[in-house]
Formats: sequence, structure tokens, C-alpha cells
Amino acid sequence: MKFKLDENLPTELLGELQAAGHEAQSVYDEGLVGAADPLILEKIKEESRIFLTMDKGIGDVRRYPPNEFEGIILFRPGASGRKAVFEFVRTRLPQILALKLRGRLLVVTDKRIRAR
Repeated sequence: MKFKLDENLPTELLGELQAAGHEAQSVYDEGLVGAADPLILEKIKEESRIFLTMDKGIGDVRRYPPNEFEGIILFRPGASGRKAVFEFVRTRLPQILALKLRGRLLVVTDKRIRAR
């Protein structure tokens, strides 16, 4: 699978995804840091990548219909801080990667993974 990490996620997650055999980039790789959401999502669509983010605005299915994307994963950890977010995402990656992602928005919280 091909992934793109948003700027609000630790870049160390790239290594986790790559170690699992996936292709992974971040918005830093393309100079998209600070870019507007529509621009980032258009690029993700062009590249057929699954987008990982903590930006809850991306979860607006009216603005960004999930069926137009390879997948959008919205992380909503209960704790903040780089280390806490890294651990939150890292521990949930195996479960997420086992799911059907194409055309879906996954909202990942401390308690569950909800698919839309």
C-alpha cells in the first residue's frame, strides 16, 4: 500500500510503515507543509495514496467524500505530545492495515476504529 503522512503526525511513522513493506511519504517530502487541505488531498488522489492525519476537518465527508480516495485515516488520540501520538498510531497500525481501506474514512480513537 502507498501512504502519505500529514504534518501533524510524527515522521517516525514512515519507518514503521516501510518496515511493514509499504511505500510511505510525508507532506514534508513534497513541500506541502502548511498547504491547504484541498491541495494536499488532490495530490493524494493523484498519487493513489492513503492519507494519515489528525486533522479533523479532513473527516468532513461532504467536503471530502471517502469514495474518491484510496483511504483516509483520521487519528483522534486521547493524549497529546509527539511520543504519545507515535505510540497511539504505532500500536493501532496492524489492526488498521488488516482492514479494507479503499474508499473509506477510518476514525481511530482510544476506544475503537469507526469506518465511514
